[in-house]
Amino acid sequence: MGESRIERQSLPSPRYEYGADDHVFVELAESMSFTANFKAQAITQEVRGRDLPGIVEVAPSNASYLIHFDPGQIQPDDLIEDLRDIEDEIDLTEYTWEARVIDIPVLYDDPWTHETLMKFRDRHQDPDATDLEYSARINGFDGPEEFIEAHAGAPHMVTMVGFVPGLPWTFQMVPRDQQIEVPKYVQPRTETPSRAVGFGGAFTAIYPVQGAGGYQLFGRTPVEVLDVGQELDTFADSMVLPNPGDIINFRRIDRDEYDSIREEVESGEYGYDIGTVDFEPEEFFERPESYTQQLTEVLD
Repeated sequence: MGESRIERQSLPSPRYEYGADDHVFVELAESMSFTANFKAQAITQEVRGRDLPGIVEVAPSNASYLIHFDPGQIQPDDLIEDLRDIEDEIDLTEYTWEARVIDIPVLYDDPWTHETLMKFRDRHQDPDATDLEYSARINGFDGPEEFIEAHAGAPHMVTMVGFVPGLPWTFQMVPRDQQIEVPKYVQPRTETPSRAVGFGGAFTAIYPVQGAGGYQLFGRTPVEVLDVGQELDTFADSMVLPNPGDIINFRRIDRDEYDSIREEVESGEYGYDIGTVDFEPEEFFERPESYTQQLTEVLD
């Protein structure tokens, strides 16, 4: 029996909105789908590549994007016309982009996030279960072990970066019927460890810094995704590691490997495992399982 295909979604006509005097917001769909996100990424990549006048910043999101522009160099209606032209020209069956595949080691059910989540059971849907136990149960898994295998069993696409600086939102690259979905806490926590791997809705996020949060806590990574001082070699060009369009491989590790990697990160000696691929949306839609396995083969 062949592998399942990813169903392409029919998108409505884009909705273009003004944001004060210097932003244009474009909604491609009301809900997240690979079709909407890939279209947002393709359009924003084209905007960057075409060097349009007055563009200050380009920010793709899950099913939309935002353009910050200088109104002294380009008028919003002219920019919208350019965006309409780009949208009409892009065909995802032919479009490709260069993507990084980034290995993110994760200590699932780690002591730090476990201690945190146990402090806030009164804010959780199921005070008598851990976040992993609850997430496994409502998704039909036999238990946390089977659930962790599913979460780490296929790579995740970075669909946007934001909410707090350097926080990647990732969407697992599997057919819709295999997507994990878990609600956020009933009330947010007032603390979350830095580098915690959390999950809300259908998105995995890595908390770049310590702070409040409402996502279910699954584990912790020993590596940084934000380096404000750009002290690590991998952050020489940007203080943020993952970019929209990158692919994350969440790799399960044990405590010994966690401690070893963390020691190398803190000493500045850790070398991130990052490969580069030409990502082809059409190949992903047609054969998601074998294609994503092929993508992760670029990692050491």
